[in-house]
Amino acid sequence: MSFADTYIRSEAVVSRLIGGETLVVPVRGGVGDLASIYSFNEVGTIIWGALASPTSLAELVDLIEREYPGNRGQVVQDVVLFLSDIRSAGLVTIANAREDPAFSKSRTQMQESIANPA
Repeated sequence: MSFADTYIRSEAVVSRLIGGETLVVPVRGGVGDLASIYSFNEVGTIIWGALASPTSLAELVDLIEREYPGNRGQVVQDVVLFLSDIRSAGLVTIANAREDPAFSKSRTQMQESIANPA
């Protein structure tokens, strides 16, 4: 993950808002993978909504922080963890992935950059 990257929902998933929670189902071979249904709480639903269009990590953190004021460092940690998890599951992709490894930052460096802006 890079601080400069923007994230967007994968085209290989379908999602629905049901009872205040978002359900996401990966689609493989034209069929929903019902063994891999993901359910997002209210915060995950807010992030998922924002990911309908390319959105940066900093924008996601700001969005959650506006909705739930608190410790920015904790918000950064939580958003990075959520993004990492849903990216690992193939639910989101990096919309502007860079090929140059010099642009990549570790999760810790990224969290520190966002939590402590210059």
